Amino acid sequence: MRRRIVQALLVLILAAAAGYLGVAAFVWVGQERLMFFPRPVASRPAPPRDWRLEEVSLTMRDGTRLAGVLVSPRLAKPPVVVYFGGNAEEVTAYAAHAGETYGERAVLLVNYRGYGESAGKPGEAAMVSDGLEVFDWAAQRGDLDASRIALHGRSLGSGVAVQVAAARPAACVVLTSPFASARAVAAELYPWLPISALMRHPFDSASRAPSIHAPALFLVGSADTVIAPRHSQVLAAAWGGPVTSVVLEGFGHNDLDLNPRYAEAIHAFLDRCQPASAGA
Repeated sequence: MRRRIVQALLVLILAAAAGYLGVAAFVWVGQERLMFFPRPVASRPAPPRDWRLEEVSLTMRDGTRLAGVLVSPRLAKPPVVVYFGGNAEEVTAYAAHAGETYGERAVLLVNYRGYGESAGKPGEAAMVSDGLEVFDWAAQRGDLDASRIALHGRSLGSGVAVQVAAARPAACVVLTSPFASARAVAAELYPWLPISALMRHPFDSASRAPSIHAPALFLVGSADTVIAPRHSQVLAAAWGGPVTSVVLEGFGHNDLDLNPRYAEAIHAFLDRCQPASAGA
């Protein structure tokens, strides 16, 4: 009898171990499907009234083609915002709201690999490399003010924006629902898994933040249950330049931009944004 109990316990332990290893293997193999949720273009993007819209097609150094739009107010050499969206955003959908969110600034909306009409598959290394090339493309445009390029990253896009800001002379940085590292967020969501060993796309923003001296605006929802506010606070504490933090009480991860203070804070911050050379 005792032997049977031991054997039964051993079978249960082995089954549990096999199940655990199976889940870990699933996370390792399928983590891109857990992190990235590409969206197609739902409708053709339209600019704000009296603005220009330019279809953008960029070929990356590895031959992958990215697609998006540049929307611009009818000004001579306006400053520009380069937007990096969340993990389930098709960014050209925001073209019509560019003026409401950013004021009289051109806005570059290029989709990640696999999103919208962009080719390829998303991944941290490729997304950051592409982000650098997108920044360089905007900086080389003669009709945009290359000294006043602002970066805006939302959620997952904050991990791209931070790495681009660490490598390029951004005049200022707007971060919506940012994290110190995607690995830390995942470890909190799955505390029973060895996330550090499994995660191939850690988006370690905190390690880059101290080297960034551009001013930053942090927009955080107090009720965010996807990326808890404390993750944003860790990143803000590590930032090498001045930080303005705006906490929108009662708002969560996906509804921040419904609060009128969201666009108001971005407008006020960008109005103070000085040319990159002035803050060097």
